[in-house]
Amino acid sequence: MGFLDLFIVALMPVLKILLVTAVGLLLGTERIDLLGANARQILNRIVFFVFSPSLIISNLADTITLDSLATLWFMLLNILLTFLIGTALAWILIKITRTPQHLRGLVIGCCSAGNLPLIIIPAVCEEENSPFGDSSVCSTDGETYAALSMAVGAVYIWTYTYPIMRIYANKKTEEIVIDGSSNGDNNSRESSHLYSEIDTEALLPSKGCPSSEEYVDQAEVPSTGSEGKAKVTLLEKTKLQLKMTIGHIDFQKLFAPSTIAAIFGFIIGLVSPIRKILIGDDAPLRAVYSSVSLIGDAAIPCMTLIIGANLLRGLRGSGVGPLIILGVIAIRYIIMPSLGIVIVKAANHFGMVGSDSLFQFTLMLQYALPPAMNVGTISQLLEAGQSESSVILLWTYATAALALTLWSTIFMLIVA
Repeated sequence: MGFLDLFIVALMPVLKILLVTAVGLLLGTERIDLLGANARQILNRIVFFVFSPSLIISNLADTITLDSLATLWFMLLNILLTFLIGTALAWILIKITRTPQHLRGLVIGCCSAGNLPLIIIPAVCEEENSPFGDSSVCSTDGETYAALSMAVGAVYIWTYTYPIMRIYANKKTEEIVIDGSSNGDNNSRESSHLYSEIDTEALLPSKGCPSSEEYVDQAEVPSTGSEGKAKVTLLEKTKLQLKMTIGHIDFQKLFAPSTIAAIFGFIIGLVSPIRKILIGDDAPLRAVYSSVSLIGDAAIPCMTLIIGANLLRGLRGSGVGPLIILGVIAIRYIIMPSLGIVIVKAANHFGMVGSDSLFQFTLMLQYALPPAMNVGTISQLLEAGQSESSVILLWTYATAALALTLWSTIFMLIVA
């Protein structure tokens, strides 16, 4: 197939997403106001707690088996690599642009966490000139890859990206507290109130827990010699660092509905007796699975509408600099896709990835995605960089229309 034919195949799914996103943008305007702030919040909660978990559990339970899992293990590593590489590139961008403290977590989140729209891969399979063979088989496999990517990505976002963004948000809060404490007695009362809020937000509080400096001082207990003292200090420092790291993990967010749904989906798919009860034409509880699958079908259009409505805030602008926006776009749509081709081809060369061209296409596509919308959700939860996240997401998603189409075409040329 020629470049133009593959370009049209890659363009169709992106156009579908853009059209639904445009509808969400229109519904979120003040004139129509069907997806205003309150409506978005309610719909977002329904998607978060009902639609998205139903979609994940139905797709994983139906498609994940021991045989398929043996061939899909590299996807878990591949997604982790996208997070790590994105973080490293974001740190370089922060140093070059001298990004303000309160935006550093947002920049890292936008560069590390990608959003794979579930509609893209199945839609590519349904095109007449698709290079991935039979459309029914391709669609089934594509849904498996997309669902697994979404489930694993959700786990990484809440266990990796969220703690990083929370650390920088807390640093900004502490700076406000320190600045406010120098203004007088009234401000000092406000500062102490903010301090108490920071303390109550600790994820793993321990009564009477000393500060890091006190902890180190206490570690230096008398011993028989200087070596023993040094060993104790090093051990206590290690324990303290481990506690601080674990303390920034919100286990309530870690075990979000999507994560729990992924766990149950894996259990149903991998445990044959449970699978036979729920899935199949002769399964006694097939109505339960069909109902969950029916609810999950609403996830994709609702999430896409929410994306469009949320991007409306970015049109109002904010204080984020153009160099930061251009840097994020360059990382997500130039550097990472190029590295993704090298990584996937190297994995294929060493036998870590099978010969399935659709699987290789999915792996490469994970490096060329726009930032995850959960980054905007996290910024709202932390109340840090909310307007800035809307601006960055607006420009990155606008650029994705062309970038994602071009890279999808290039990826298909490579694997086809």
